[in-house]
This record gives sequence, structure tokens and C-alpha cells, in this order.
Amino acid sequence: METLIVTGGGRGIGAAIAERAAERGYRVIVNFATSERGANEVVERIAARGGSARAVAGNVAIEQDVLRMFDVARETFGEVTALVNNAGITGGGARLDELPARTLERVLAVNVSGSVLCAREAVRRMSTRRGGRGGAIVNVSSLAARIGGGGEWIHYALSKGAIDTLTIGLAREVALEGIRVNAVAPGLIDTDIHTTSSIPQRLTTMIPSVPMARAGTADEVAEVVLFLLSPAAAYVTGAIVPVGGGR
Repeated sequence: METLIVTGGGRGIGAAIAERAAERGYRVIVNFATSERGANEVVERIAARGGSARAVAGNVAIEQDVLRMFDVARETFGEVTALVNNAGITGGGARLDELPARTLERVLAVNVSGSVLCAREAVRRMSTRRGGRGGAIVNVSSLAARIGGGGEWIHYALSKGAIDTLTIGLAREVALEGIRVNAVAPGLIDTDIHTTSSIPQRLTTMIPSVPMARAGTADEVAEVVLFLLSPAAAYVTGAIVPVGGGR
């Protein structure tokens, strides 16, 4: 069986990924920083369906929390063979000329440094060069990286641009070490990210910009992630797959 860590797995896209992965036989570590109740509910739903999961607290921006999370995963289910770097924050809506430095620092710490630290630890454990048996990493990016986030959240968009670079660079770096690295780039997805980002009407406002004229769902993103983790994507690495209804 495969052991998967889903960072930010207590709600939204992360929760959907964790639950779909458990249905496919993964043993899942559901990481959370603030959504303890949500993470525990995800674990309970997985257990009720006969799956294996454990909620693990940890801020991915803090190295010691990341190290502990991987240690707990190994002690609970065995060495990690899959990672979904999903944890992220928007920092709220703001023009760049109104952006507090502390907001920028926090967004970069969680979205960029957190993803890099988790990917680093995954490679250390998965790489055949280091005695591992390989694995797969999927980073959760955003169409904001391509669109730019102007007028909304350039700070968030640029952090996701860094995730795209991480995906491409790391995929090439470890391609001969049994590790595939890909990303999904969700567009307008119906989760609570909009209501918690100080732009509560964003979902409704943005739907006209989507060619399919609707928001996507967390489950639709999760299905793409599970494909990229699976053997069906054995020859796919360095890809950034948009899930945005044509936007």
C-alpha cells in the first residue's frame, strides 16, 4: 500500500484529495495547521468507509513541523511514497500598493517555503538515489500564476508562479530517481477560499469569465490529482495541468 501526505487536508480541495485517495487504497496523513476539526472529520469519514487515515498538526512553513509530519507518517503507515503539496493561503485580497509586508512574508512562507520543505523531505525518502523506492509529488498551483492576480492578489499569484517553477525544476532534477513531480492549476473552484479571503462575492463575480460558465468543484480537482499520482500517469512529469473550465 502507498502512504500519502496531503498538506492542508482538513478542508476544500485537500479534503477531497484525501478522501478520494483513501477510496483508492492510499493510507493518508491529513495535515492541518488550523482546521483541526475539519481534518478529524475527514479522518472519520475515511475510517467509516474502511480506509486508513490520521490527522497530523503542523505548519508547513516551520521546518520542525514538516520533519515531525514525515516521521509520524512513517511510524504510522510506513515510508511516504506520495505527497500532495496543497497547503496554501491567499493572504486576502489587496492591491500591491496596499499590501502589508507581513502578509507577503506569510504567503511566501506557507505557499512557497512550505511546499519546498515538504518536497525536499519527500525526495529524501522517495529517491532511489537515497535508497527509496520512488514516488510521486503533486503540487497544487493556480491559474492565478498565469493570469497574474492583478486587482485581487498579485502576492498569491506570484507564490503560485513559484510553485510552477518548483514543479518543472524538481521534475527534471529527480526524473532518474523514480520520482515524478507534477502540478494541478485550479481555476475558479467552489470552496471556502473565497469567503475567507475578504472577497466573499468573488465566486459569483468571476463565473462570467469562465468559458464553461460555472465554478469547478473540489472533487473535480481531486480526480486530476489522483490521476497524476497513479501509475496511469507513469510517463507524465513536469506537467502543470489546468483545471479551470477553459479559463
